[in-house]
Amino acid sequence: MQPAPPAVLQLAQRLRQLRQQHWPDARLTQQALAEAFSAGGKLAAATVSSWESLTAPKLPPRDRLLAYARFFATRKSIASTPRLIPLRDFTEAEESVYRELAAELLELRSAASGEPAEEKAFSRSWHFTDDGPATFICAQLPAGQTGPLGDQANPNYTQLQTYADLDALMELHGHIRAENPTMDVFFKAAPEVQTDDLSGHVILVGGIGWNRITGRLSEMARLPVQQVEDPELKTGEIFVAQVEGKERKFWPTWMMDGDKKVLSEDIGLLARVPNPLNSGRTLTICNGIHSRGVYGAVRSLTDKRVRESNERYIYDNFGNSGSFAILMSVQVIENRAITPDFNNSDNVRYQWPPGHRRTISDSMGLSLVRGQRH
Repeated sequence: MQPAPPAVLQLAQRLRQLRQQHWPDARLTQQALAEAFSAGGKLAAATVSSWESLTAPKLPPRDRLLAYARFFATRKSIASTPRLIPLRDFTEAEESVYRELAAELLELRSAASGEPAEEKAFSRSWHFTDDGPATFICAQLPAGQTGPLGDQANPNYTQLQTYADLDALMELHGHIRAENPTMDVFFKAAPEVQTDDLSGHVILVGGIGWNRITGRLSEMARLPVQQVEDPELKTGEIFVAQVEGKERKFWPTWMMDGDKKVLSEDIGLLARVPNPLNSGRTLTICNGIHSRGVYGAVRSLTDKRVRESNERYIYDNFGNSGSFAILMSVQVIENRAITPDFNNSDNVRYQWPPGHRRTISDSMGLSLVRGQRH
């Protein structure tokens, strides 16, 4: 057997050192680490052993090295049963340790593999580090809005024909399932929701018009962005926010196509806060004035062409605070919603960053980027 390359052996030695010496009193076993890391996919103790082997070490995947960094960045990881702590629960000092450890381990991996060591220190918004569950709560179409297949008397009745914002629901449901393969993921229309459905990760899809739960949970979460009815707009509900003590309204934009007025720009809302009914889980709102705004809010973090840069924008502006809200412009071209790029300042109309790292504009942490009436 050929000896392991020095760079691979150096990484294995560092991983073994972290487990045995970082907290000597903890007496961590490879089995304990495997169980702690299994929230990101089932992991065997034998695999951890292969990464730490001093004779024939295997090269760990990048995401497992990030798990090492997360685990050893905070003593909270071993406060009870060893587990990974969500980055949003880190203090600034713990987050600094995490970033340093992540950079170190990825540099060692890069030296061993020849791959670039560039590391996304931010977490993926739709990857949850616990066992969930996650429940989508969607608007149910009024009886007059459903097609014939939404009628239960129809032998071809299809339940999803009664749901609003189906494009957004299907896009996001598939993405969350892919990001969290071992988690239970459900979707329900608002009238079907039971109390237990609200205690996990809750994802609200769509606005307040046909979904009273969206309005209720938004109030409980004390979001600074509200959706309200306005008599000037008959097709949806606008967004309102307080900026420097003044109420600002956000409207869609229309254009003439021949003799018809068509939607050219919608407004979407992406908000993430702790679940007010279970602070250990999250509440995420993907909303819009119209369905294109809802879809744009969803696509902002699922569209592979821009989701990474948008995740970086969220991290750069809000860190891992776990609480933020972004009102975004969603351009509509040929009746299709275009995914907003947050790094284009024209697309971010308003943002709320509590505990943000860099001051955007005012002392309340509220920022109006652009406002426009229809």
